[in-house]
Amino acid sequence: MIHTLAITLENKLVKDVPIDELISSNYLWYWIDFDHPTDEEILNLRNPLKFHPLAIEDCIYKLQRPKLDYYDDHTFFVIHSLHPNELLKEEINIFLGENYIVTFHHHESKEINDVWSLVENNDLSEEWDSYLILYQVMDKIVDNYFPIIYKLEDRLNEIEDNSKAESMEELLESLFDTRHDLLSMRQTITPMSDLLYRMLNSHRLHGIQSRSAYFTDIQDHLLKLASMIEANRELTADIRDSYLSLNAHQTNRVMKVLTVITTIFMPLTMIAGIYGMNFDIMPELHWKFGYFIVLFIMFLIGAGMSIWFMKKGWFK
Repeated sequence: MIHTLAITLENKLVKDVPIDELISSNYLWYWIDFDHPTDEEILNLRNPLKFHPLAIEDCIYKLQRPKLDYYDDHTFFVIHSLHPNELLKEEINIFLGENYIVTFHHHESKEINDVWSLVENNDLSEEWDSYLILYQVMDKIVDNYFPIIYKLEDRLNEIEDNSKAESMEELLESLFDTRHDLLSMRQTITPMSDLLYRMLNSHRLHGIQSRSAYFTDIQDHLLKLASMIEANRELTADIRDSYLSLNAHQTNRVMKVLTVITTIFMPLTMIAGIYGMNFDIMPELHWKFGYFIVLFIMFLIGAGMSIWFMKKGWFK
């Protein structure tokens, strides 16, 4: 579906203007949004809009890395939004000219819908233009990254506190899933930050230079997000190391107790083994109280070794 709106020379907003009329008539600026476009609607990118074939190809074959490309009469942007629940990257393509902006996306974009409503309901007292639309879209996309990060941080706090009393295996599985989600976010935010850096340092995007404070604010948000991601990834590593160390410590304690018990029973087993042999000449076998004497000696050995190990602190 294709949506259009335009601002006339009299500073009035008109909607649903045919694309041919937008191009042939005089408007202050116009916005065309390709929302879930069909194959037939995609042809409008080539004619009458006459965008570069490589940019059109990037629109059709997703998923591109966030970037910008300069062409003769327009600039092409690829930016990424994130699905809040599944952390799936969703690509938004933008064609930017001096008096127009064209957005293209294969999915429903909440950010674009919000900005579209904002333009429709605005009294146009602000100096809206294609660059301000670009800023608003990118700003809302970046702002929507923050709730995802906060949700991951809450998940990490639950893992660290183990509020659900999960087993070690379940905790580590949740931890590695969270770490994977953080990596996925970093693979989105870092290219977006690089894109903002290129935009702010470009000498061909004069509309961005005149609003550099706005786009710098977006970049600051991206840098903050990148810092939060790195901090949380370090936290996942610390939690992982703590759990593994705790698991190793518990294993060592069990092994120590088992070793002590085995050590205590080694001389007792030796004594039992000696008197379990089937030789005929074993004088102790004919003692009247031999059985009780051997049991008493075995008790003394076991008790003595246990007391000695306890004084050594081996049972702690």
